[in-house]
Amino acid sequence: MGELREALDEAGFKDVKTYLQSGNVVLGSTAKPESVGRKVERLIKERFGFEIAVVVRSRAELARIVKRNPHAKVAKDPKRYQVTFLSAKLSAKVVRELEDAAAESEQVVVAGREVYAWHPKTIARSKLWNQLAGKKLGVTATSRNWATVEALLELAGE
Repeated sequence: MGELREALDEAGFKDVKTYLQSGNVVLGSTAKPESVGRKVERLIKERFGFEIAVVVRSRAELARIVKRNPHAKVAKDPKRYQVTFLSAKLSAKVVRELEDAAAESEQVVVAGREVYAWHPKTIARSKLWNQLAGKKLGVTATSRNWATVEALLELAGE
């Protein structure tokens, strides 16, 4: 993560910070999130040789995601509460498939380019989680647990 932080700094991004060894980066830029994503993807490919899709949210977007928190009353274990960040909105068909995959105890809310999923019993054996972690969404997606989402917002606010 140190090399990535250095590469992003050299590319002109401001206040580059990484969160643990998680692949999460907080940085400053006046460019639109989509442009930042493309630039970071190119940089990673050129500097490290990896083709990685990058999903970007502005600090304001991340703050709205945390404020929305549709499972606040029930999601008490942040490690079982996931937010999946999407590159684009899901089709209605995929949203129905996610809702159908949720176990009776699970809750899922699709809001714009995010999917909030509460897995009170298990994530590892969850059909919903398997759908979210798979390649069948039709868009680029990356998931973070609620503790990480809140930590990233705090890091972005420094």
